[in-house]
Amino acid sequence: MNVIVTGGGTAGHVFPALAVARELRDAHGASLTYIGSTDGQEATLVPAEGIAFVGLRVASAQSRFSLSTVRAAALAGRGARACRDVVARADVVVSIGGFASAAAALAARHARRPLVLMEPNSVPGIVNRIAARWAAVVATTFAATARRLPPGVRVERTGNPVRPEIAGVLGARDRLRMEARAAFDLEEGRTTVLVVGGSQGALHIDQVVAETLPRFADRTDLQLLVATGPAHLDVVARAIDPRARLIVRAVPFIERMDRALAIADLVVSRAGGSVAELAVCGLPAILVPYPFATEHHQDANAHEVADAGAATVIRDDALSPSTLSAGILELMGDRDRRRRMGEAALAWARPDAAARIAALALEVAERR
Repeated sequence: MNVIVTGGGTAGHVFPALAVARELRDAHGASLTYIGSTDGQEATLVPAEGIAFVGLRVASAQSRFSLSTVRAAALAGRGARACRDVVARADVVVSIGGFASAAAALAARHARRPLVLMEPNSVPGIVNRIAARWAAVVATTFAATARRLPPGVRVERTGNPVRPEIAGVLGARDRLRMEARAAFDLEEGRTTVLVVGGSQGALHIDQVVAETLPRFADRTDLQLLVATGPAHLDVVARAIDPRARLIVRAVPFIERMDRALAIADLVVSRAGGSVAELAVCGLPAILVPYPFATEHHQDANAHEVADAGAATVIRDDALSPSTLSAGILELMGDRDRRRRMGEAALAWARPDAAARIAALALEVAERR
């Protein structure tokens, strides 16, 4: 079977798409081609997986009419013509959405090839909202997404695929925790709070963490592992008091996120696609939605996870040393509540999301 996988721009889009691509290749013997942006993260990550990559020039699409929208639409049309022959040879096109997917989604329509959409957010992006009109099925992470798609669209809540090493955290937690203590120089017996803001970090979260550290200075039962993003390391590092009894490890980026998730007892995070990784690992979370996310989709993501009982939410404009420290201490001091939140996260998660979406792709390809 010949499969086109498309979409990207950010790691939050590329990693789930690659998880499905691996499932199709390794479990079903599919021949793969990935179509994406020449300047998105897929341009590096996809070839590293040994998957053929077709790069196109793309531009970000906006939900309102503007010159940037016109430019994005023009580049999508040009890209659709450029990749139409490749798409025409496919049995199915699987798209994670984002502006990098528009050309291949259009080409699928013109070439009459079945389209499977993956929507990782509660509020679907503009490209997926449009492409849903001719898609065979939309695979969603959040239950609320179905209400925001055109009527009559087939929707299946499959979950958001996660990397195999993340999916394996639960089964290897003890070993990974030991590796994490050595890798990050952390202590056994302390409650570990992992703070992450995405691959580039989150400046406001880092600033508030830095201002919060003095409140925890005398804690001997707490340690923080903070992934600051490459540009913000000094924001947190400068605030670390070497005389404090609190342990703080600030790093620009975490390569082995499986280790970090395994040792974490609680996570402070934005509310993008990474919430699926937290859920699969059964981790309670304090979610701080990015306030400038398109159509506030991170707010919707965070509140669905909170409604499931797996997280608490602090609005970005309400995040301060007092609210962050209170949120951490409240959960830190209530192990039973953390356990219940972790169980709720596992109940909400879909650890077999990649296999579910691959099965949908096979189904629609065979039906065609």
